[in-house]
Amino acid sequence: MKTVGIIGGAGFIGSYVTKKFLQKGYRVRVSARNPQQTSHYAHLQDLPGAENLEIYPLNVLNESQLQSLVAGCEMIVHGGTPFQLEVQDPVSELFEPTVKGTENFLKVVEATPGVEKVVFIASVAAFNTNFPLLPEGKNEGETICEEDEPFMSEESHPYAQAKFIANRTVEKFISEHPDLGFEITTVSPVGVMGKALSAREDSTSMGVQYLFKNKIAPNPFFQIFYDQDIDWAMVDVADVAACIYQAAVIRGIHGRNYLLSSESYPVSDITLMLNQQEPICRPRMVYLNDLARKELSVSFRPASVSLWQYSDGDAAQV
Repeated sequence: MKTVGIIGGAGFIGSYVTKKFLQKGYRVRVSARNPQQTSHYAHLQDLPGAENLEIYPLNVLNESQLQSLVAGCEMIVHGGTPFQLEVQDPVSELFEPTVKGTENFLKVVEATPGVEKVVFIASVAAFNTNFPLLPEGKNEGETICEEDEPFMSEESHPYAQAKFIANRTVEKFISEHPDLGFEITTVSPVGVMGKALSAREDSTSMGVQYLFKNKIAPNPFFQIFYDQDIDWAMVDVADVAACIYQAAVIRGIHGRNYLLSSESYPVSDITLMLNQQEPICRPRMVYLNDLARKELSVSFRPASVSLWQYSDGDAAQV
C-alpha cells in the first residue's frame, strides 16, 4: 500500500482528491491547520477506505511539520494554498502561505528520500491573472492553451498574483534541478464548480456559486461580472480530482502544467443553470483542455452537470 500526502486534502477540491485516493487503495495523509477543529475534516472519516486515513497538523510555513507529513510518502499533492477573495492583508493572508509555503515545501520534498511524484494544484491564474477576464493580447472568440505566453498583471487580484508567482517558483525549481529523483506535475483548473463533500461554510468555490445563483454582488469587483455579463470558464470538481489522480500515477509528464477546463458561459446563464433552468447561450470553449484529455485520459463533464449538482444537493461521484 503506497502512501500519499495531500496538503489541503479537506478542502473543496482536496476532499474529492482524498476520496479518489482512498477509493484506489492508498494510505492517505491529510493536512489540517488546526487538528482540534474536527468539523473541518470530519466528513473525510465517512469516506470508503477511511481506515487508511491519517490527519497531520500542518502550517505550510512550518518546515518541521512539512517534514513529518512528507516523510514516508511516495506521492504528495499540494493544494494547501488559501483561496479567498476578501483580503485585508495580501502579504500575510495570501503571498506568504502561497509563495513562501511553496518554497518551503520544495525545499523539504527535495531532501526527503522515497518521493516519486509531486502534484501541484495551481490555478488558471498561472496562465492568466486577469481571469475570468481575458488576458491582455487576447480578443473575444480566441482561445487559451498551455502554449500561450502566461499573462500576469499587478492590477489583478492578489490571490491570482500569488498563484502566478508560486507557479513560477515551481518552474524555476524544476529548471534549476534537472536531475531530481522525482517528477513534478501541475494542474491549473479554471473556475471549479460542483457540490462540496462537506458541510463547511468557508468554501470560496461554494460561495461563488451561491452568489451567482442568487445574483448577489458583495463588492464592486463582483458587480462587474453581472454588469458586463462576462464569460466564466468552469470545470467540475470531480473532474479536477480525477486529473490530479492521473497526474500522480502517470509517469513521463514531469514539468507539465495542464489547463483543466470544460465550458464557458455568460454569468447570466450560470445563474439560470444554478436555478436548474436551461441556459440561453450555447457553451463556448475558451480555455482548451486538449492536453489534459489526451495525456491524463480524463473526460470533462458539461458545465450544466456541475451547476445542477450544486443546486440539487447531489454530490458528484468521482
